Amino acid sequence: MPGENIAAENPAASAPSAATPSEPTRAARRAATAAEAPDPLYSFLFRRVFSRMDPEDAHHLVVRGLRLAESLGATRLLEKATRPAPELERHVLGRRWPSPFGLAAGFDKGAVAVLPLAALGFGHVEIGTVTAQAQSGNARPRLFRLLQDRALINRMGFNNDGAEVVRGRLDDVRHRIENLKSAGRHAPVVGVNIGKTKVVPLEDAVEDYLLSARRLAPVADYLVVNVSSPNTPGLRQLQDIEALRPLLEAVGREADSVARRHVPLLVKIAPDLADEDVDAVADLVADLGLDGVIATNTTISREGLRSSRQAVEKAGAGGLSGPVLAARSVEVLRRLRERLPEETTVISVGGVVGAEDVAQRLRHGADLVQGYSAFIYQGPLWVRRINRGLAAMAPERLRRETRRG
Repeated sequence: MPGENIAAENPAASAPSAATPSEPTRAARRAATAAEAPDPLYSFLFRRVFSRMDPEDAHHLVVRGLRLAESLGATRLLEKATRPAPELERHVLGRRWPSPFGLAAGFDKGAVAVLPLAALGFGHVEIGTVTAQAQSGNARPRLFRLLQDRALINRMGFNNDGAEVVRGRLDDVRHRIENLKSAGRHAPVVGVNIGKTKVVPLEDAVEDYLLSARRLAPVADYLVVNVSSPNTPGLRQLQDIEALRPLLEAVGREADSVARRHVPLLVKIAPDLADEDVDAVADLVADLGLDGVIATNTTISREGLRSSRQAVEKAGAGGLSGPVLAARSVEVLRRLRERLPEETTVISVGGVVGAEDVAQRLRHGADLVQGYSAFIYQGPLWVRRINRGLAAMAPERLRRETRRG
């Protein structure tokens, strides 16, 4: 039922690793497990309120609640209880990340709730996907829950207010983040995920991405080129190496030029790529000297689901996310880490539910980890539980197990 410990439903994430001299003490393991215990109040609200609402309406209600809490000053108090422990701090892409765990793109498409989300304990918030032109996205309903799998299917279609409007919001966010840093408070890293405007033909995709980069690179801590959403017709064709190379080269040059500094650039890929295509992307990233890869986006596969065929067919087309994606996401992560240079950043996302999932991705070579779907099922204290679980682990469990070469 909603609110249960989802990690128990993800064998790949929750299976114990072989004992080693650095394995945490029994007390530390108990602390980590307790830190992942679900929030009973949110579980009750989810069962009685949110699960009976249209998922998109419930999402907007939560965002309004976060913004209201911020306007009332509640997030400052919340921050005291949710701020990540200092030992979780990481230095990646030339920046300080308060925690290795952050919020994936898709939750805050328009940069309307960056700081209240960060106050929950996220080390970074990736906003978007943002397109050069404002667009309404696909017809509703377009977001669906598969309760038995604790999964989501979405065919949102990059609904957003466009790069110009989002730039104005991020200008304000950047100013407020500087004030937070000056006051010694929790300040997130902010990434910006950009995609192709639906009405723009594929042959004009590079210029469309460049329009977004010109507006958004100056206010981004890092920039992500999204070529892997299944909900914009033809977009995934841009993952082909012949199309991807000129796109990444052009966006990288433009971002650095308009920002007058190096803006770390990453590409986000789909879990549905064949292994040889994952290798080809890794080789391209290495050849271009790109800063990193985010792996993975949602999947068009429906394999491994426990939900009934009727429930899956009722949801229809779209990208699937949730614990069912974990195994493939880890496979892609490990493949990338073996193929990429040591200095190339890999951000792992897909099927992350609890602290052990995050630790597993870090051991397999992720520099940072993101989540989203479990946030819907576990509520606003989810990230606090993950950070506390990570802090309760022995440091060795959060380090890369093997290194390339």
